[in-house]
Amino acid sequence: MSVLGGNRGEPSDWAVRRFGRHAGRLVEAIPEQLARAHSRAHEVHIAARLKKRSPYGSTLAEAVRENLADIARELGESVRDLRGYEYAVINDHALFPFKYANRLKPLEQARLAADASPTRRRILLSHGPDPEDGLFPLNEEYTTEEYESLHETFEALGGSTKLVCLFFTADPEGSIHVIHWGDARLEPDRTFTWLHSEQLQVAPQSFE
Repeated sequence: MSVLGGNRGEPSDWAVRRFGRHAGRLVEAIPEQLARAHSRAHEVHIAARLKKRSPYGSTLAEAVRENLADIARELGESVRDLRGYEYAVINDHALFPFKYANRLKPLEQARLAADASPTRRRILLSHGPDPEDGLFPLNEEYTTEEYESLHETFEALGGSTKLVCLFFTADPEGSIHVIHWGDARLEPDRTFTWLHSEQLQVAPQSFE
C-alpha cells in the first residue's frame, strides 16, 4: 500500500490511469469533502441528542455521496443517479464510498455488512474487479437467477464503468480517521481482496 502525503495534488500512476488529468485534484478534494461531510454529520449527531450513532452514520453516508458528486460536477464529469442515490463517475470510474468501521481499523479487516442491500452488492460485484474463478459459489440465500443478477452491470451507472472503492473509518468524536482508495474485489465471505490500495492524507476537520 502506498501513501499519498500532503494533499498537494501528487497522484500516483495508478490514480492517473483511473482518473486522468483529474487525479491530482481528487487527491486534494476527496479528503476535504470527507471532512466537510463529517462536520455536517456531527452537527446532526449533536442536535439529535441520542446515545446511538445512527443519525451520524446515515447523515455521513449521504453527505459523502453528495460531496463527491459536487467534485464530479466541478470537474465537468458525470453524476449518475442509481435508485435515488448519486454516484460520482469520473473518467468512466465510479467512486464507491464506504465507512467500514467506527474506529481506526486495518483496511484488511474491512467487511461488508451481512444486511447490505442487493444494490450495494451488485455494484461491487458487477463494476468491481472480476472474480478469479467466475461467479461466487451459490449459497442458500439466493436462487441461481438472483445470484447471477448481482453480476449484471447497472446501465444507469454506465455498463462499462469501473469501480474505485473509497473506504474510510470515522466516528462523531474522532472525525475521519483514515482514508483508502483502490481496486477491491468483494469475496464470498464479504471481505475484500485489494488488487491495489493507497492511503490518502486526512484533511483537518472543517465546520460549516
